[in-house]
Amino acid sequence: MSKTFTVKDVAEHKDEQNGMYIIVDSGVYDITNFLDEHPGGAKILKRMAGKNATKQFWKYHGKNVLDKYGEKLKVGDLTETAKL
Repeated sequence: MSKTFTVKDVAEHKDEQNGMYIIVDSGVYDITNFLDEHPGGAKILKRMAGKNATKQFWKYHGKNVLDKYGEKLKVGDLTETAKL
């Protein structure tokens, strides 16, 4: 069973010290160790850490990106509906 998070829980994970989480759709992803791998650079991930990144994610990525990295980075699911 995967862990569940609230938007407030995710908001606490906004720096490398506490781990950096983002929300995409209803999934919660730990991007802390992905910063250096991200083709778009670490800066944008750091800016989105602790937030709902759904809109920005789908603007620049296709489903194939989530299929490729999602399972490796996903730490749980959102328990409440995220506001876009």
